[in-house]
Amino acid sequence: MKKANSNSHPDHGIHKKRLNRIKGQIEGISKMIEERRYCLDILTQLRAAAKALQSVEAEITETHIHSCVKTAIKSQNEKEADQMIEEIMTLVKR
Repeated sequence: MKKANSNSHPDHGIHKKRLNRIKGQIEGISKMIEERRYCLDILTQLRAAAKALQSVEAEITETHIHSCVKTAIKSQNEKEADQMIEEIMTLVKR
């Protein structure tokens, strides 16, 4: 997978706060398990954390398409654009 250098790569720093919140959720879930809390309460929190991660993933994917992939296409470098599209397709298929 192609790695852009730090100067041309979009800043995903805006997601740091949300990731820290998700980290807190995970720590809370771990504590719930240690405390032998009700299964459905644990599952509810797991689903919330998973959805939060999916949301961050979707935003980063959107940024990648609108930034990195768009730049590759605009460069008219067909090989680079094809590579970026193939990377996205590989990710989607996972």
